[in-house]
Amino acid sequence: MSLVEGTIGQRVWRCVRRALPKAARTCLWLLKIILPVSLAVRLLQYSGLLGQASGFLAPAFSLIGLPGEAAIVFLTSIFTPLYAPIALMTSMPLTVRQLTILSLMCLLSHSLPVECAVQGRTGSTFVGMLVLRITMSFVMAFTVHHLMLHGAYNAPLAITGAVAVSHSIGDVLVLWLRSSLRIALLFAAIVPSLMILHYILDEFDLLRGLSRRMAPVMDFFGLPRECSFLWLVGNIVGLSYGSAIMMEQLKQDAISRRSCDLLNHHLAVSHSLLEDTILFAALGAPWLWIILPRLVYAFIVVRIKLLVERLRANSMRL
Repeated sequence: MSLVEGTIGQRVWRCVRRALPKAARTCLWLLKIILPVSLAVRLLQYSGLLGQASGFLAPAFSLIGLPGEAAIVFLTSIFTPLYAPIALMTSMPLTVRQLTILSLMCLLSHSLPVECAVQGRTGSTFVGMLVLRITMSFVMAFTVHHLMLHGAYNAPLAITGAVAVSHSIGDVLVLWLRSSLRIALLFAAIVPSLMILHYILDEFDLLRGLSRRMAPVMDFFGLPRECSFLWLVGNIVGLSYGSAIMMEQLKQDAISRRSCDLLNHHLAVSHSLLEDTILFAALGAPWLWIILPRLVYAFIVVRIKLLVERLRANSMRL
């Protein structure tokens, strides 16, 4: 091994030193978005405005087999991480089918201000991702509502638990501070770890091998092979945590903006297959119904995106 490269330990330490400052900047950028949004949602819940807004959505939710109260869960999920809508679900009498439909909607449309901002900086547009994710939430819910017809799925599901209730502005602020501290600690642990892992894989030239092994999966979903590592990151830890890696690869020209855009369309519909599936399966939702519809529609969305690109390219030649 050459003196320039150094020992394995030295090379790993070099990766750590390079990764930490960039991870810190990414954490701060994410927290600047997350913390004000989470405070605003808690204030809207306390004021009752969120509950009033959900009343307008009740007729639309009846078309997908959900009670009107499910609208407030969906609205909450749009602005917060999944733990908030899960807490609300535990206070509602739901059937297995209703839980599955509502879980899928929340899986597609949670933390949208944060995650769409991330996708807006990595090849896509904020508005495009926002519209895609909310639209696909209802498309997927409508599909599963009509496919999940087995009698066992209509059985009541006993989900009960304590939901924190805010009786004053002081309660709101205390709950917000607690959740903010938990979020900050999660980001401080996960984002630097992912960034260090990315630099180590790059330093030891392991990314190309990973891309080769993942090539059949990428080909199947219509994604460029350079998306392999980011696809794994997005499906293991999700978009918010994986954003640091995606932005870093863009800066290094390790992936093109078009490839990121295609990957964003896939991940908008199907991401965090590991952790999020475990969360909702623990509540009683069948795990196959949580995974398969997302993968199927992620496949369809990317194929439609590729078809649109091809049609545009052909029209420009004419």
